[in-house]
Amino acid sequence: MEANNKRTVSVHIVTYNSAEHIEDCLEAVRRQTHSIDHIIVIDNASKDDTLQTLAKWQVLCTIVRNERNNGFAGGHNQAIRMTETDYCLILNPDVVLEPDYVRNTILAMQNNTQAGSATGKLLFKAAPNHIDSTGLIINKARRAFDRGAHQTSDHFQHTEEVFGVSGAAAMYSREMINDISIDGEFFDEDFFAYKEDVDVAWRAQLLGWKAIYEPAAIAYHERGWKEGGRSSKPLFVRRLSYINRYKMMVKNDRISMVLKHIIPLLVYECLSFAYALLREPKLLGAWSSFFRKYSELMKKRCIIQSKQKIVSSEINRWFVK
Repeated sequence: MEANNKRTVSVHIVTYNSAEHIEDCLEAVRRQTHSIDHIIVIDNASKDDTLQTLAKWQVLCTIVRNERNNGFAGGHNQAIRMTETDYCLILNPDVVLEPDYVRNTILAMQNNTQAGSATGKLLFKAAPNHIDSTGLIINKARRAFDRGAHQTSDHFQHTEEVFGVSGAAAMYSREMINDISIDGEFFDEDFFAYKEDVDVAWRAQLLGWKAIYEPAAIAYHERGWKEGGRSSKPLFVRRLSYINRYKMMVKNDRISMVLKHIIPLLVYECLSFAYALLREPKLLGAWSSFFRKYSELMKKRCIIQSKQKIVSSEINRWFVK
């Protein structure tokens, strides 16, 4: 089966100080074998030469210059609202796609009527014989990881269903975007950045959508802060990564599932709190954001529960050890 070239596709890229990578990213988008109807670049108030570099591409792209940094979530929601295409490829500026990436991810989704998202095999740009991500996994302590990270690229050779897809190069169907968005937000802007793709994956699963991994779609990811070690990253970034896990749990988790996994959850929470208290006490300041947003998170939880299409036991298969 060939991917239906009549199905429209837009590519959405959010930049922030991305001058080093954005041209390679856009050149790879330009070379896609499946026609691209719209390329939107949202710049989140870059301080480097990103805007000067993007000026060379303004014939090919729609470029939006934000006066302030709206985050990954806010930036991509802007782009989503600007398009009406059948599919949206959410793409990091430090990712380079092989020419068939769009075609193969769309084909994988067309072969599964319940699929709302797809990803290919993301490899490290600096070490392309090793995997960056083949989708998302989540464990019983509600920690999310890139599936297959650092394994050799000869692994994961078959198309299969996964918990979710990494936001680095995620193909989403418009139908799913419209179905699972809450108050016009596909990515939850309370997250700003980090774990928003996991939150989308969990919400999509609850609402009956599937995510597909397609190994024939290849991309190369420079990979950002996770490879540099926690201590080298700004406190703002570390706080987001820490607290967004709890925001995600409030919105999507169920008491029955928490009780089912209570031991690994308690073990991790004790270790996490002890680490934060002893090694990074400033992380705990992130709880002010959590409590400030708590009522909004609970409203979103109620909306998700009212739309939930599968029982909790069906989700249980995704929580690995």
